[in-house]
Amino acid sequence: MSAATASAPSAIVFEALADDAWLLRLGDGIDDAVNARVHRLTARLRAQAPPWLRDLVPAYASLALFFDENAIDALAVKSWLTAQCAQPDDDASDTQATRRIVEIPVAYGGGYGPDLDSAAAELGLSAHDLIARHSGGDYTVAMIGFAPGFPYLSGLDPALALPRLATPRTDVAAGSVAIGGAQTGIYPRPGPGGWRLLGRTPLALFDVSRAEPSLLQPGDRVRFVAIDAAEFAERTRLPAQTPA
Repeated sequence: MSAATASAPSAIVFEALADDAWLLRLGDGIDDAVNARVHRLTARLRAQAPPWLRDLVPAYASLALFFDENAIDALAVKSWLTAQCAQPDDDASDTQATRRIVEIPVAYGGGYGPDLDSAAAELGLSAHDLIARHSGGDYTVAMIGFAPGFPYLSGLDPALALPRLATPRTDVAAGSVAIGGAQTGIYPRPGPGGWRLLGRTPLALFDVSRAEPSLLQPGDRVRFVAIDAAEFAERTRLPAQTPA
C-alpha cells in the first residue's frame, strides 16, 4: 500500500440499521487511524446535539446513530449526516493531549493473572519484562462492547500479541486485565472468556449506581500502573470513583 493510499480516508458508507438508526462505516477491521476518525466524527456529531439525537455508539471502524423517529424521519437524518460528514476531517484537532487519561492499577500475576507466566514464556520474555512492557503502553479505548463497560484497547505492542485460549474459561474474575490477539482489555464483570489473563484491577469498570456507569469511554487514553497485593486489597476497601 502506498503512502498516498494509506493517508486517503475512505468514503463513509451509510447503512440502515433499524427504523430509528443509521450505521456509518468508515472502514474495515482494526486500524488506529480509522478508529481515531470514528472518534472525531462522534465528537463532532455529539457537539451538535440535535434534540432528536438519542445515542451515538462508536466501534472500531463504524458509528451507530440512534434517533427519535417520532421527531424526524430517517431520510432527514441521513441528509443531516451527509452534510456533517462532508465537513473537513481535521485530524490535527484530535490531539491526544486533549483526551481524558485514566490510570488503571493492576496487580499482575499469581491469582490475579494466571496466564502471565505462560504468556511470557510463549513470547520469549520474563514475567517481569512482560509486566513492564504491558504497563508501559499508552492505550486508547477503541470501543466499548462484548459486555457493559468492556473496553477494547488499541495500542498494544505488536510483539505482545497472543492468540486466545483454545478453550475459553467458564469463569473470569471481574477486573481481569487480558490480551486477546492484538488487543488488550478488561473484563468488567465475572463470566466466561478466552483472553490471556495477565492481572486484575480493583476498580469497578461498570457500576449502575454511578452517574456514568462505565468507568471508561470510547476515546479515553488508558495507562496501566502495576501495584502489589497489599495495594490491591487496600483499593478494594475504598469507595468506587469515576475519574474526572
